[in-house]
Amino acid sequence: MTYYTDPACPWSWAAEPALRRLQVEFGAQAQITYVMGGMAREFGRPLETLRHVLDAAAASAMPVDPRLWLDAPPRSSYPSCQGVKAAAEQALDGPYLRVVREGLMAGGRAMDTADALVAAARDVAGLDVARFEIDLRSHAIVEAFGADLERARAAARDGEPRVPLPSFAVRGEDGEERWAYDETDPAALRALALAAGGTPGPLPGAEETVRRFGRLATAEVAAACDLPGPRAPAELWRLATEFRVRAEPVLTGHFWAPA
Repeated sequence: MTYYTDPACPWSWAAEPALRRLQVEFGAQAQITYVMGGMAREFGRPLETLRHVLDAAAASAMPVDPRLWLDAPPRSSYPSCQGVKAAAEQALDGPYLRVVREGLMAGGRAMDTADALVAAARDVAGLDVARFEIDLRSHAIVEAFGADLERARAAARDGEPRVPLPSFAVRGEDGEERWAYDETDPAALRALALAAGGTPGPLPGAEETVRRFGRLATAEVAAACDLPGPRAPAELWRLATEFRVRAEPVLTGHFWAPA
């Protein structure tokens, strides 16, 4: 699957539950290529982005702390996109993207300087931070990000400057490319995976899922484990009372981590 996204894209944050469901249901079959769409060379209207953050949170139940966009909004999403490309040099672009995105959406971290991006790298297990810092400052990463921008523009539909974010594409067993544009629905990503020949497996329990990913929002556990309505928070709080997971509050919700 090719995933067109940007660390600062609020609707990509809303798509995180769908991605977790894809990863747990299809396991190692779910191989994702991340293409950075370059959402904003400059955030000229951060209050407009704040509105999108709130709308995406309302639609997905993903926790957010939008005060960043009031107090000290990032100047651009381009530096964080380049950070993801630097992490890709070590095949850790997915975990790094998550750390940076979480910082922007719920952690109050602007992620628009080299120092901030290197600090985020320290939170990614297995990432060689010294190598990351060298890669981040290299011309090769600028070129890699530029190639992603061109790819996002080439995938645009008529009249659009680039493909909408988030968007997903797979090549099916029949050789036809299939798309889910501007998509956050787990069912839509599942349909793409099935079209590409994926074979779904059993869904894990809540504790196993939290331990696998290390830190998840309630909505992600609900999607990954098929625990709709109050079932996911009830199960997570039960596990918390047994000291098997711990709750980490955010302004509008919780993350869950292994205890």
